Amino acid sequence: MTSAAVALCLATALVHVLLVFLHVAPPNPLSQQYSRQVNAWIFPLFEQNWRLFAPDPESVNRQISARTLHTAPDGTVRVSGWFDLTDVDNSAVEHSAFPSHTAQNMLRRAWSSYVETHGGDDRPRSERALMVQRYLTNIATDRIAGHRGGTFESVQLRVITVPIAAPAAASGPDASAAAPRPAETRYLPWWKVDSHGN
Repeated sequence: MTSAAVALCLATALVHVLLVFLHVAPPNPLSQQYSRQVNAWIFPLFEQNWRLFAPDPESVNRQISARTLHTAPDGTVRVSGWFDLTDVDNSAVEHSAFPSHTAQNMLRRAWSSYVETHGGDDRPRSERALMVQRYLTNIATDRIAGHRGGTFESVQLRVITVPIAAPAAASGPDASAAAPRPAETRYLPWWKVDSHGN
């Protein structure tokens, strides 16, 4: 029994390494032929990029919040207050000597992928866009259910983007041109979710 489990783990690890290699390797006949299978395995959990070697530092701070909607049996609709998903991540990282990768990056990367696949009109135009939308919805739903509880059937996200101010060292004639931009608030549509509740 143990040898079968070890063999299964080794086979899974080998397949994973092969699929990641095909994802990051330059386009070739094998990666093009199996691109659907490779993408199904890689996105969204194992996505690879070069930001470790060529980082693209954030120029904005984002606060991502969510609220829920519940329709009672008598037809009354109850909308919750906003729940700060970003604050959950920040508090998980703030006093931890070894914060988890998911606490630092899951929500941020899900939002970045959402913007890449949906643009500004919140309309998914591909299977990957639908998958990213479900992924973002699942993150919000799981965190709300885990921290707040309650019963709900729909969730809505709000993203407040605040530009990071330029360093104070910027002075002279160009300093007035670098005036801070105002914060932007974006409301996503209401998305149906699997019914959550106690």
